[in-house]
Amino acid sequence: MKIVRFKKDQGPRLGVLRDDQVVDIKAVDDSFPTDLIEVLERDSDLVGMKTLLERAGVEACIPLDGLSYMTPIEWPRRILCLGLNYVDHVNESKFEKQVAPTVFVRTPTSFVAQEKPLVRPNASDRLDFEAELAVVIGKSARALSEDEALSVVLGYTCSNDGSIRDYQHNTVQWTMGKNFDRSGSIGPWITTADELPAGADDLDIECLLNGEVMQSSNTGNMIFKVAETISYISTAMTLLPGDIILTGTPHGVGHARKPPVFMKNGDTVEVRIESLGVLKNGIVDESKA
Repeated sequence: MKIVRFKKDQGPRLGVLRDDQVVDIKAVDDSFPTDLIEVLERDSDLVGMKTLLERAGVEACIPLDGLSYMTPIEWPRRILCLGLNYVDHVNESKFEKQVAPTVFVRTPTSFVAQEKPLVRPNASDRLDFEAELAVVIGKSARALSEDEALSVVLGYTCSNDGSIRDYQHNTVQWTMGKNFDRSGSIGPWITTADELPAGADDLDIECLLNGEVMQSSNTGNMIFKVAETISYISTAMTLLPGDIILTGTPHGVGHARKPPVFMKNGDTVEVRIESLGVLKNGIVDESKA
């Protein structure tokens, strides 16, 4: 099942892809929530959503073409990100291979949805791309073993962990460079875990800038796989429905190229992950946004 959040004249909606259409769940039952976190807290296995999907007729369907996308989770309580999780990316950086996952955070305001522009800030011209697999948590849990970890995953989506490189590298802490407003993106939808290999392993992942492949790898090349990452994070904190974990980017990022390549006004960037879809965004300067 592919769950998409989108906007209609009446406000936000949750839907499910059906071929080239989206089933508007609220059109089947007007009392259905429009916030996926609220849905998961009531019904983590999505039994109610699946039942309504089965009842949906043609009147609840709208074309996928022209859909006004919103970020899959309205307001995630945590967005946790891994750095240095592909060996080739470690090798192109100034860092060494890490003995444990390198975890930092993003804020919800740093992300935009499918087809919404990323903003290159006035403060910097070094907006870089990072194609990443994102994990969406569906159930609360803490202190999970690796064998238990995947049981709390709702599904997966694409992300661009857009980074303002000069601010990122000003200090040993990356928070500033990873949290400029509207510098990254996530979506277009969440593909539930049952449709994918365990841990979303062995999926091709790419980033294209203006149609040119800049990053190309496979999630099987991650140093810390999804189950190990979830287990490690849950050692410290209780994972909650709607939490998002970005799993790191492969080699080929702009700042490591010679000469460096950064995104600029008018560019188009795409993150493509096998079986998950394509996350596409334009780039606009803050002065023109």
